[in-house]
Amino acid sequence: MTQVVGMPDNRGVTVETWGAPKGTPVFLLHGTPGSRSGPMPRPSVLYRLGIRLICYDRPGYGGSDPHPGRTVADAASDVRRIADALNLDKFSVVGRSGGGPHALACAALLKDRVRSAAVLVGLAPSDAEGLDWYAGMTDSNVEEYKDADAAVRDADAAFRARLAERAEGVRDDPESLVRFLLPQLTGPDRRIVDDAAMQRLLTDTYAEALRGSANGWIDDVLAFRRPWGFDLSKVTAPVLLWHGADDMFTPVGHTYWLASHVPRPTRRDGDTAQRARLDQGSPRVRTAGGPAHASADVPRAA
Repeated sequence: MTQVVGMPDNRGVTVETWGAPKGTPVFLLHGTPGSRSGPMPRPSVLYRLGIRLICYDRPGYGGSDPHPGRTVADAASDVRRIADALNLDKFSVVGRSGGGPHALACAALLKDRVRSAAVLVGLAPSDAEGLDWYAGMTDSNVEEYKDADAAVRDADAAFRARLAERAEGVRDDPESLVRFLLPQLTGPDRRIVDDAAMQRLLTDTYAEALRGSANGWIDDVLAFRRPWGFDLSKVTAPVLLWHGADDMFTPVGHTYWLASHVPRPTRRDGDTAQRARLDQGSPRVRTAGGPAHASADVPRAA
C-alpha cells in the first residue's frame, strides 16, 4: 500500500508498506541515492516471517517533497510522524548504506519507540575522531564528499550543479549509473550486480529516486558531511552492524568505528569463521562474510 504522510511543515512523504499487515513493524531506510522501491525481501518472505516492512522516500527523493538543509537527525522526526500515521507504537529500523546514519538517528532520538536497529554498510560521522574517513574509499566517492565539504564550508554551488547534471543523466538513461559503478566494484559485489534481474531492480530504484530532481541525493551527501545532530552514546536499543569487508564505497573501517561508539553493538564483517568480543562488558561481536552491498543499494554517494 502506498500513501503520502503529511509532515508538520506541510511536506509530503511517500510511504509504502509490504508484507504482513499486522506483523512486526520494521522501517527500511534506503541508500543514497535510493527510493522506497529499492531492494528488499520478497513479500512472500515478509509474510512468512510475520514482518510488516515500511519504506519511505527520504525528502527530495521519488514522491517526497524536499527538505532543504535537513540533518541526519531530522529523519527521526519523519519516522515518528509516519509511525503515528500508521498507528505504530514500537518498531525496529534498518538502514542500508546512506540509510544507516538515519537509522542510528532513530535509535538515538526515538529510544522510547525503537526496539532494535540494524545498519548495513553504514557511514561513520564526518568528524569521527581517530578514523581515517577516506582510507580505502573509491576515488569517485572521495571526490564527491570533498566537493560536498566545499559546499558546506563555502556555500559552493558547483557541487549541487554536478550532482544535478548526473541525476539528469540517470533520468535520461537509468542504466548509466550502474555502468559508472561497475568498474569500481570488488569481486563479490560484481557477482551480485552482474545479474540482469538485480541490474533492473537497481536501475528502477535510481530512476524512481531521481525522477523529479537531484534534491534528495544532494541533501543526503551534505547531511553526511555536516554534524549529524545527535549523540551515538544515546542509542539504547541493540544495534546490528553488518559490513562487507571488501567494500570500497563505504570502507569497513567505518563500521569498526561505529562498533566502538554505539553502546550495544553486534558486528558482522569479513570472515564467517571469526568470532571475537569488543570487551568483556559488551555483546558478542559476530563476523560474517559476503558481498559488500548484496542487500543494499549499490553505492553511489554513500
